[in-house]
Amino acid sequence: MAEPINLNEILIGPQQPVTTPSLRQPQERESGISFADSLKQAQGRMGTLKFSAHAQMRIQSRQIDLGATDIQRIEGAVQKVADKGGRESLVLMDDTAFVVSVPNRTVITVVDKDNLKQNVFTNIDSAVIA
Repeated sequence: MAEPINLNEILIGPQQPVTTPSLRQPQERESGISFADSLKQAQGRMGTLKFSAHAQMRIQSRQIDLGATDIQRIEGAVQKVADKGGRESLVLMDDTAFVVSVPNRTVITVVDKDNLKQNVFTNIDSAVIA
């Protein structure tokens, strides 16, 4: 008498034992730094505020003086907006307004106090006072 035929082996092939991947703790990379730490470092480097060419032109033409403390204040305001999920923000600092692309950490334009009156800011989703 012939051996019985296993219909499952014919249709789906020989079965292999099923193994589940073990849950492991995040491992350190070859450099000794975990992925989470590497990601935090990269995000920290990206936090530097940039100025678009248009913003730089406005700063020069309107003779707006920005020192290191001013830039730190703007960066702090941008971080607050980022924490709240803002994408395009109006940052008001002293007598100057900055429109900032939050995800790109880029100042798009700058308006001084003489040009603030009768000015309409569009395409922003948030405002913060620095």
